[in-house]
Amino acid sequence: MNEKIALFGAGGKMGVRLAKNLQKSDYRVAHVEVSRVGQQRLKDELGINCIGVDVALDGVDVVILAVPDTLIGKIAAEISPRLRAGVMVITLDAAAPFAGHLPDRPDLVYFVAHPCHPPIFNDETTPEGRKDYFGGGAAKQSITSALMQGPEEAFDLGEAVAKVIYAPIMRSYRLTVEQMALLEPGLSETVCATLLAVMREAMDETIRRGVPAEAARDFLLGHMNILGAVIFNEIPGAFSDACNKAIEFGKPRLMRDDWLKVFDRDEIAESIRRIT
Repeated sequence: MNEKIALFGAGGKMGVRLAKNLQKSDYRVAHVEVSRVGQQRLKDELGINCIGVDVALDGVDVVILAVPDTLIGKIAAEISPRLRAGVMVITLDAAAPFAGHLPDRPDLVYFVAHPCHPPIFNDETTPEGRKDYFGGGAAKQSITSALMQGPEEAFDLGEAVAKVIYAPIMRSYRLTVEQMALLEPGLSETVCATLLAVMREAMDETIRRGVPAEAARDFLLGHMNILGAVIFNEIPGAFSDACNKAIEFGKPRLMRDDWLKVFDRDEIAESIRRIT
């Protein structure tokens, strides 16, 4: 395992996380960062010096684009002519690949790897693990990966790199790019993040109506814990008749009848268009 990896965006928030984990591997890593602030962050936090694009891409085997979705197409187009056939380009999100922002280079390998993040229900025992909500540090997480194009054997390399940059790993799932897009932005952002934002607004409304803030927060987060454990089969159990009645009458009050259409391909594509 001595492939050369060029990490673009190495000094960003995500890039530093990846660079830190890659330091623990046997990969040869070239760090690329255009921001002076990012360059200094890498130097200060990890003792890493960044290098130029041409040097980074010389003899490279894998390129990781740890950059915002809106820049992936531009950067990929700029570096594509400098990549030899067979080089793997890894994006950390399915949005840009799904939207067709990667260059038309059938001789390159395109791979997508995205973390699930540490689950709410976990077995972390250390303070660091319990406080690692993002993953890629102290807490275990699962990952999803997709081989968008390239020979079948290339998947093993992509997954191996993904397991390093997102370590420690619980489980690794192989999906398609389309399935990854259903999970994000579909499931995780359009649905989960939206409903969580609504729950926060609802909590704030109870506070506005007179409930003490700490009581409202403790009450909501505690109920999220037990209700989630039942809904997601973390524990055996069933809701009370009163709770089931509240769901029966609350759901149509809060949700449109056709809300599942957010998973239609056209809806996912439009959401990704806005993102990218």
